[in-house]
Amino acid sequence: MKILVTGGLGFIGSHTVVELQNEGFEVVIIDNLSNSSEDVLKGIVAITGIQPVFEKIDLREKTAVQEFFKRHADVSGIIHFAASKAVGESVENPLLYYENNLGALVYILQELQKKTEASFIFSSSCTVYGQAETMPITEDAPIQAAMSPYGNTKQIGEEIIVDVAKVSHINAILLRYFNPVGSHPSVEIGELPLGVPQNLIPFITQTGAGLRKELSVYGSDYPTPDGTCIRDYIHVVDLAKAHVIALKRLLDKKNLEKVETFNLGTGTGSSVLEVIHSFEKVSGKKLPYKLVDRREGDVVEAYADTKKANEVLGWKSELTLDQAMESAWKWEKKIRNL
Repeated sequence: MKILVTGGLGFIGSHTVVELQNEGFEVVIIDNLSNSSEDVLKGIVAITGIQPVFEKIDLREKTAVQEFFKRHADVSGIIHFAASKAVGESVENPLLYYENNLGALVYILQELQKKTEASFIFSSSCTVYGQAETMPITEDAPIQAAMSPYGNTKQIGEEIIVDVAKVSHINAILLRYFNPVGSHPSVEIGELPLGVPQNLIPFITQTGAGLRKELSVYGSDYPTPDGTCIRDYIHVVDLAKAHVIALKRLLDKKNLEKVETFNLGTGTGSSVLEVIHSFEKVSGKKLPYKLVDRREGDVVEAYADTKKANEVLGWKSELTLDQAMESAWKWEKKIRNL
């Protein structure tokens, strides 16, 4: 079966391509390389021995999307990662996020709507919950007002998919994941942000590697045990495997509803300082950091109730925060030739 992975050269996308190819799927990647590199293909080939088809397409170009689906009419399933994903950047440049994250989604769904059958996995986010009222967060938690334009695009994206599924042959699974971290154990692929990292882990590893003078910890006065934000950090390999399981559920017609939703996380919350200490433990390095003011758009804490994913999908995270930090550090050392 041919599977389209949009954003397939990105962090989560590339790891998912690996897991799909390991399971025997034929993969076609679309990526505009705005936050990734074509070199990632070499890492995928090194791990799997298979060269996926790659097409450089900007999904904001409607005609390009239409032409792609004419060339690849035999696509059986789509895993849609392609989106801008930095909370802070979305606050500063909201129109970029609305155009990129929603326009691309609409153009893809317009093509899928023409099919007699389509399986669609949407890369959603725990940001749809805003600051949830209770922890851990279940799939039934109310969708709060978004804390950022990025979070809003995920909320609206989910609503669009639900509406389209009602009037088409599209079946979908919305995967709301928490904070992906780590790299593939082969250290052939990993997180490679272009420019200044927007996420905590690459900033930590770049600081450890000496690329950054020190790490800024945004907010030390939150109502948490150590005053820093709490998140659920899930190893990217665990996350990638969940996408394959979800896709198979749709292809095998085991879904109970047209659109299903699952949280993907470890079920454990870790503070920013705990993540720093984990890095220090696995790397043996002391990390320079400073406590600074809170950042707009950040929630206090968010960690998943994973019961539904565990029981219904039959998926469970297996790798620890220390293992994730260790693999992220190995990846950083490799790409910096340390």
